[in-house]
Amino acid sequence: MSEGKIDFKPGNMLYPVPAVLVACADRQWNTGLDMDRAEDTSGNRHINLFTVAWTGTVCTNPPMLSISVRPERYSYHMIEATGEFTVNLTNEALAKATDFCGVRSGRDVDKWKECHLTPVPGTEVKSPYVKEAPVSIECRVTEEKPLGSHTLFLAEVAAVHCDNAYLDEKGTFHLEDARPIVYSHGTYFALGKKLGTFGYSVKKKGKKK
Repeated sequence: MSEGKIDFKPGNMLYPVPAVLVACADRQWNTGLDMDRAEDTSGNRHINLFTVAWTGTVCTNPPMLSISVRPERYSYHMIEATGEFTVNLTNEALAKATDFCGVRSGRDVDKWKECHLTPVPGTEVKSPYVKEAPVSIECRVTEEKPLGSHTLFLAEVAAVHCDNAYLDEKGTFHLEDARPIVYSHGTYFALGKKLGTFGYSVKKKGKKK
């Protein structure tokens, strides 16, 4: 045992992480079928929504992100078949829906309907995005990498949609006003107080007049 710390076996302890809602569609919905609902008249579910906490930014130019998904997830084969998905940021208002979409399967329930969320067809990809999310990011898969328990989907950002409720008079977007949430080792948290902006540690203080 190291002094001052307890030694654990190797595992995922990189927390907190964003808890996002990932939306995807099958090829039938991508051809324009049932664009306003998850199911057709036969009960076949063409779009789904699920929670992902293992996601992150990987590149600025081109803009890229990643999600890691277990192959047994209902949405996995939709993403694999179409190469498209959307990442939808969550906030306190979406906390309950975020948890529900992580513990319920699209095989059993229409999560859009149960969570009262609205699917909107993407502008650049045909996967839907969540109207109620403060930010929605349309993505195209560039690489699929099986890693073990999860498969990593690397994707290029095709479009971004931001709720104008969080724009100021200068057109600057303030995500903090949306009250985003994070996930840490089985628990959801609201973000705490602001500590500073990027570069504040080296910013010179203005001279007093």
